[in-house]
Parts: sequence; structure tokens; C-alpha cells
Amino acid sequence: MWSMVAAIVCASVPARALADKIVLKNGRQILAYSVVEEGNKVRYETAAGQLTIPKSIVDHIEKGGLMPGMESPAAAAANLGIGPPVKEPTAAAAEMDKNAVHDGAIDREYIAKVEGEARSGVAGGNERAGLAHHAAAQFEVSLGEMARAMNEERAALGYLPDNAVLLVDLSYMYLRQSEFKESLAYLDKAKRIAPKNADVYKLAGWAYYGMNRPDLAVIEWRKALELRPDGEVQAALAKAERDKQEEESYRENESTHFQLKYSGAAEPALAREVLRTLEGHFSQIESELNYTPPEPIGVVLYTQDAFSDITRAPKWVGALNDGRIRVPVQGLTGVNAELSRVLRHELTHSFVQQKTHGRAPTWMQEGLAQWMEGKRSDENAGVLVQIYDQGRAASLGKLEGSWMGLPDEVVHYAYAWGLANVEYIVETQGMTDMERIMDRVGAGSTTEEALHEMVRDDYGELMAATVGYLKKRYGK
Repeated sequence: MWSMVAAIVCASVPARALADKIVLKNGRQILAYSVVEEGNKVRYETAAGQLTIPKSIVDHIEKGGLMPGMESPAAAAANLGIGPPVKEPTAAAAEMDKNAVHDGAIDREYIAKVEGEARSGVAGGNERAGLAHHAAAQFEVSLGEMARAMNEERAALGYLPDNAVLLVDLSYMYLRQSEFKESLAYLDKAKRIAPKNADVYKLAGWAYYGMNRPDLAVIEWRKALELRPDGEVQAALAKAERDKQEEESYRENESTHFQLKYSGAAEPALAREVLRTLEGHFSQIESELNYTPPEPIGVVLYTQDAFSDITRAPKWVGALNDGRIRVPVQGLTGVNAELSRVLRHELTHSFVQQKTHGRAPTWMQEGLAQWMEGKRSDENAGVLVQIYDQGRAASLGKLEGSWMGLPDEVVHYAYAWGLANVEYIVETQGMTDMERIMDRVGAGSTTEEALHEMVRDDYGELMAATVGYLKKRYGK
């Protein structure tokens, strides 16, 4: 069966996970859903929306890879299928696009010039300086350099603090980083400046949803639809309304790092014990990954039927983290060993999601979650080695995207490979290298770039090294 599974994986990843790769002349790579060459520009689609870069900085384009992590359950909550705000072109913005960014680079001399004009009080200086930094921000976004883009957008707001377009753009960047409270601060200001801007309410709904407030998200998204029809908002609203309706009768509890809701059918004592267990796991994972999530983590305890209705997850999914930890606890009166294990697994997803800003590929997400819950590769080592030695193993690149559409037997294979590769890295390089890999992925590097920088391996070399480790460690 397993030899069959190795072949099935290649055909079973959902088609929407397919991507193209843009290789730049400086060696950097950009993964996108689709790439189109238009004159002297290259236009492409990512989770950040439709972007363009100068053709002059592109070395070549590779078709038909896989988009890492964009369809993982955790990333689904961070993205919610919402693209960046659409901006109406203006003559002033077009001028800055031409002067501040050209020949595949940001013109720092030009930006310094217009900044000098702004400081000297030249008429229109502030607008030119702000729009120049805004153009630089959009260029950095197109290269996947989100941290640099946010620095440029904040600099733009320094010159144009009441510009609604800049406020909305920066809030979107914060949302893409899963930094919901920070985003909401800019959106609140944008509401005062542009109360009829539908994008403000669209993004505010996303922020509230990420902060575990589907009730407030529903209000914001309904307002957005009053101002403008929007398919993305309609889909997000339907999801939030399902949550809101189900949770209206739920009780609430909270602790230092968690906001918990639970069905009235669950015991209050169970809810309190779940929070105590999660806090214990939080401290341990925080220490292991050298990271503290900045936002409280939402947890929902369901009956089995409610879990299936709300999550609409495949039958093999026993719990889910789509930004909130969703767990069925029907029949339980206390936290047993199995529930503790599930909570630790799902909590790890929250850490990895926030640490990598939703960019971790699914094999890394699931491998780390299994490692943290205490699983090791002893049971599956022999089969993994056999598949690899016979040349039938699918590459890790095939395990980057969503696993939600995979058959049960293929999912078993995917989990086993995810764990084996994470186990190899942690056991031979240390958890410090693993968390540094995540930091680099979170900063915008592809997973292979991050791996090569830390362990000097690409995907093929990592799989070969993992098999060598399995043979040595487990004698297979």
C-alpha cells in the first residue's frame, strides 16, 4: 500500500496549491499562483494580491511548482481569502512609481532628494516624500520583503499621517503578519478619515476575527457589504456567522494566554482544566521555540456534531487549528492523556503560525506539532526508508501545500515524512537551528533557502540525510 501512496501524493495535492517560481538575477526566488509577462513587467498573484516587478531583474520563470503553506489550516485563518486593497491610480502615485523605483531597484538618491524638499517646506514636498516611500513599500512587497515594506510604509505615513490609502495598506501588512491589534489601531484612524471606505471595514473584520471576536467581525463585514459588493467579504462573513451562531450560547473563560469558549454541554471544570493544561504546554513550547505569540490564542470546545458542522473538516481530522484551536470534547469530564496530547499538538500550530507569519509549509507545521506532542519516527522508519530506497518517495515540495484534500492513507504518509524530517533536524542540528529556520521563513525566505542557510541542505539533500538518520537511529 505504501508504494502506492508515494505515487498518489503527487496527484492528490489540491490544484489550487500549484504555483510558478520567478527566479531573480540576484538569486532570490518568488513563488506565485500564476505569472504573466507583460511588456517590460512581470505580473504575478500571491496571497498578498496581484503584484508586478520589472522584467529586467528576472532571470527566468519556472512553471508548475507548489505554493508552500498557503493552504495550511493555520494559514487559512490568517489569510481568510482576502486580498490587498485595490487602489485607484493617480498621476502623483504614477510619478513616484516611475521615479522612486526603476531599473529593478529603489532609487534612494531620489527619495533622499524629495525628503529634503519636505524638510525645507517646498510645496508638495510632504506628498512626494510620502508617495516615494509608498512606492518603495510596494516594491518590497513584490519581492516578499514584508518587514522592509512595513518600514517604508511607516516612513510614508510620517509625511502623510492622514492618508487613508497608506493607513489601509499598512494595516493590511500587519494582518498578513497576524498582528491583529496593531492593524486595528491604524484601521480605527482610517475609519475617522474615510468612513465610507469599504476596505477599512473589510480589514477591520479580519482583525476582529483574528482576535477571536467573530461577533465584531460580523458587524464590520456587514458594513463593508453595505458600502460595496465583495465576494471575499461575503465568504468571510458566512464563516464568521457560522461561528457566531454556534457560539451564542457558549460560556467563556480565559487565562493569561488563552480565550476559551465552550458548549454548555461541557463541564465548567473541564474548561478550567483545559486552560491549566494549555498554560503548561504554552510555557514548554515557548521555551523550546524561543518565541512568545503576541496575541491571545482562541480555543473552542465543541460537541462532535458541532465540530463537524463548523469546521467542515475531513473525517480524519480529530481537531483543528485555523487560527483558533477547535477541539471536540464530547463525553469528557477531565483532561486525559489523549486530550492533553491533542492540545499540545494544536497549540504548536499557533506558535508556528505566528512565528512564521503563516509562511511555514504544511510538512514543517505538522512535523513540529507531532514532535512537540512527543511522537517519534520509530513506527514508520522502516517503511519510509523502503519507499525512499526504491525511488518511490514524493519530494517535500509535494507536501508544502494543503493536506485537506488528501485520502486517509496519503495523509498517513505525509505526517510520517513531516515528522521524520523535523526529527532529523532537531536531533542532529538542535532545536535552535529549527527555530532559526522558522525565523527566516517568517522573514520571507523560501523554505529551501532557509534550510540551505542553516543546515546546508536543499529538499533532496534533506530527505537523503533524513533517511540516513532513520537507518542509523532505528536500524532500518
